[in-house]
Amino acid sequence: MDLHSVVCVRDLEISRKWYEAFFGREADEIIGEELLWQVGVNAYLVIDDRPVRAARVGGTMITFGVTDLDDILARLAAHGIEHEPLETYGNGVRHVEILDPDGNSLSLAEAPPTS
Repeated sequence: MDLHSVVCVRDLEISRKWYEAFFGREADEIIGEELLWQVGVNAYLVIDDRPVRAARVGGTMITFGVTDLDDILARLAAHGIEHEPLETYGNGVRHVEILDPDGNSLSLAEAPPTS
């Protein structure tokens, strides 16, 4: 199964800069007016600011499983990107929510190390 998750944004250029900082790289593909970052083998996050998407701006919630949460948070801080307080769940998962400039929620979750 493939995944293309569309994040609706107000301004593509503002969002482009923010998402480049979030992912630590430029978009992997540009298709028409959409910018795509590959986040898995056949999984992409897409940002789109076309008027047809305007009613959905700010309504996205996505969680990414990561293995290097502290490094990512340090990179984001270096770009002035803030996040909600870091939580640690009872099962040891560390989780943090980050809001893009339009209020879309991108969470990062890191499983505890396995012994």
